[in-house]
Amino acid sequence: MEAGLMQVGRRGFLGLAGAGAAGAAVALGAQAGLGQRRTGAPAAGMYAFEGPHQAGIVTPAQDRMYFASFDVTTRSRERLVALLQDWTRAARELTAGREVGGGTLPYADPPADTGEAIGLPASGLTLTFGVGPSLFTGADGTDRFGLGGRRPAALETLPHFPKDHLDPSRSDGDLCVQACADDPQVAFHAIRNLTRLAFGTAALRWSQLGFGRTSSTSSSQETPRNLFGFKDGTANLKAEESGELDRHLWVAAGDDPRADWLAGGTYLVARRISMRIETWDRTSLREQEGIFGRDRAQGAPLSGGREFDRPDFTATSRDGAPLIATGSHVRLAHPSQNDGHRMLRRGYNYTDGDTSLGRMDAGLFFVAFVRDPARQYIPLQNTLARQDALTEYLQHTGSGLFACPPGVGPDGWIGEGLFA
Repeated sequence: MEAGLMQVGRRGFLGLAGAGAAGAAVALGAQAGLGQRRTGAPAAGMYAFEGPHQAGIVTPAQDRMYFASFDVTTRSRERLVALLQDWTRAARELTAGREVGGGTLPYADPPADTGEAIGLPASGLTLTFGVGPSLFTGADGTDRFGLGGRRPAALETLPHFPKDHLDPSRSDGDLCVQACADDPQVAFHAIRNLTRLAFGTAALRWSQLGFGRTSSTSSSQETPRNLFGFKDGTANLKAEESGELDRHLWVAAGDDPRADWLAGGTYLVARRISMRIETWDRTSLREQEGIFGRDRAQGAPLSGGREFDRPDFTATSRDGAPLIATGSHVRLAHPSQNDGHRMLRRGYNYTDGDTSLGRMDAGLFFVAFVRDPARQYIPLQNTLARQDALTEYLQHTGSGLFACPPGVGPDGWIGEGLFA
């Protein structure tokens, strides 16, 4: 399990850093870097970066997200490894509320940290890294970095689903980073600095800012509402369900003999879903509730009860019609209708201004973590795209699938097992 949120003041944090930081402090002392790190701000709200699994998956969902996808521009395996090691070192600093590199370069050089988070606490920042299928095999079929034989069988470019209208400039990528925090500037700062460290080795391909979590990843959190005003994802996996996480979330040793490096990791599905808000806002509440299969006020299923009560898909009205329509979202998405498969959703609302037609460019940046996308996500999305009444109000415009390696130990780096 991941470590919980640590409320640690600056004095407490320096104590935790202990002997490991002492040597670095001696080395940096002459350059006065330590005194310039987020001066005056406690390192409160800090999640541990190290652990058996990466943070930012079952971690209680923060308020903001900045997701970024990168293309690797080098052909050198050694430079790719160096980038992942640089990113790991930076991630340790960023999630601890410290400046990247300690802000210690000579005055004549650009600062090691971009500086916009100085004075801000860690803000619960988590960084989650993933690798895409194109990192293994190029478009021409070449084995780019000698990793082709280690690509997980399930790590394929997601298929084109019915009614998809994907923008290639908002899809796929060789590497991804999900930054989640309770302060958008802290999340932005993290992606900005990782992008800067990647210069010459990887380039930003696309990114998405998100606000307002749309799911709960802990039983301590209430189910939030999406931009349609409804509670959704009530059956989401929670951090407290350790047995269910092992069954549905974490890749186990032996799942894929050629990809045991992924044991303890998971798969990240990203989908940018544009919501036709203006059309929805002209729809009656009766129809809205029928489309979701839940009431808007409490989030309870239309078969009765409260939000977390199990929907009764056999319940009918006096005229014999199902109380929860056969094409409703809650029915089609419910685990009981999908061979018991569950996923851990971790999406966010987004807005990118307005469209050329003067409509709100807003929607859901859907992120889900699963043990096997071929069984847990692809069949479900095919069903939703064909039958879900909600699809009339949605347009999928971006897509990506990434494998997220397990977490790292004190001396490890992200993706180390893949390159071993």
